[in-house]
Amino acid sequence: MNIWIVMIAIGLLTFATRLSFIVLMERIKLPPILLRALRFVPIAALSAIIAPELGYYKDNLAISLTNPRLLAGLVATAVAYRTKSVMWTIAAGMTVFWILKIWL
Repeated sequence: MNIWIVMIAIGLLTFATRLSFIVLMERIKLPPILLRALRFVPIAALSAIIAPELGYYKDNLAISLTNPRLLAGLVATAVAYRTKSVMWTIAAGMTVFWILKIWL
């Protein structure tokens, strides 16, 4: 029973935290420079999650051409820059990763 109380409490806390930002954004006028900076938060968070995974292969730091994760990430980055398409980026990155995983 205690686990359910904890789960409900955490869920309500998460909901209240997110709702507070929605409510406050209606009432508070943020400076334009802060609004521009907030646009980069999702990109920074995603980069912080993905970048360490690209540099490690088989539990070792592998910044080399034998690391399929790193090569697939570089290809995905190039495709994302060129096409601006999430679907093409994922497709290209995963295809290169699968091919290199078999080949290397």
